[in-house]
Amino acid sequence: MDKGASARILIIAGSDSGGGAGIQADIKTVTMLGGHAMTAVTAITAQNTLGVDAVHMVPTHIVIDQIAAVVSDIGVDAVKIGMIGNADTAHAVADSLSELSCPIIFDPVMVATSGAVLADGDTISAFERLMRLATLTTPNVPELKALGGKDALLARRIPLLLKGGHADGEDIVDELHLALGQSVIWSDQRIETRSTHGTGCTLATAIATGLGQGMELVAAIERARLFVRLALLDAPGLGQGHGPMGHQSVREDAMVAGPSLNQVTVGCRDYAASVDFYKALGLNQIVDSPANGYARFEVPNGVTFSIHQSDDCSTSTVVYFESKRLDAWVTELSSQGYVFEHMPQEQSWGWREARLLDPAGNMVCLYSAGENRRYPAWRINS
Repeated sequence: MDKGASARILIIAGSDSGGGAGIQADIKTVTMLGGHAMTAVTAITAQNTLGVDAVHMVPTHIVIDQIAAVVSDIGVDAVKIGMIGNADTAHAVADSLSELSCPIIFDPVMVATSGAVLADGDTISAFERLMRLATLTTPNVPELKALGGKDALLARRIPLLLKGGHADGEDIVDELHLALGQSVIWSDQRIETRSTHGTGCTLATAIATGLGQGMELVAAIERARLFVRLALLDAPGLGQGHGPMGHQSVREDAMVAGPSLNQVTVGCRDYAASVDFYKALGLNQIVDSPANGYARFEVPNGVTFSIHQSDDCSTSTVVYFESKRLDAWVTELSSQGYVFEHMPQEQSWGWREARLLDPAGNMVCLYSAGENRRYPAWRINS
């Protein structure tokens, strides 16, 4: 089976009736990333963006029966563990997963975004077995404290991704610690939004999906972080409290390794007339920079299109192919004898680009932009 095409991801977690977190967010994440989602529901909650009103725990033997059913027939390429709910279920889940050889991501859900407590002291103590089974445990700041702290966990050789969303500051800093003294750190500007329900569930599930598809751990985390950020930027603004993210609006081209054709720039002589023309076609303008003679538009499937004012329109067309492995891609092409106008360079607009000509003399840009393509800092609010 081609795991990259249809990785089988088993999600062990609680149900969120509001659809923002838990099983519902997990299924959306796996689906948008191209995997096949399977579930073992541990709890049924009555909740919305304002909080959790009621919780009904699924009996432990039913949770285990769900796991056994999918493992015995469909198979599993990766597991994501979320809300467990009680110690008996935590121990039983650990027993049922101990024979699996696939990656396991454990998101130790203890407190919902609303503040509702989802794990008691005995359950937290039972988490030790799940953390020892897991490829990676992904606590936020309060969860890390409840688990005993970073140093204590690393001393027990438990790999951690420490999530910084609950920390203060303008930047979100996430830290991967595979062992004492072995770490990778990511930092990105905080996205100001109240639609943050399910960020932890989504991140852990996206990592599990990447590992199930055969990605290396760091690459899986990087893609998962981008998925979360795009889902936050695409949040529909539902509910009166901490609303759901916009999983359904994250475009596939931002998630694949590449190459993806998702941006074309053409020349124009009359900036205002060209802007009006492409708006009339139904394109949504997201960048307006008449001083630079530059405008960018977006279409509903997430592809972007730009105009750039130039006296010679025929030489202004540039076709853009994006790849997360830009530098390796350029190195491979260079080794085959292709000559670049310039090698990968960081640009002031947030893209990393390399340029070369095709055999007909057309300009081709190979680049990496991530969220900056559709969501530059100067994007027009629409």
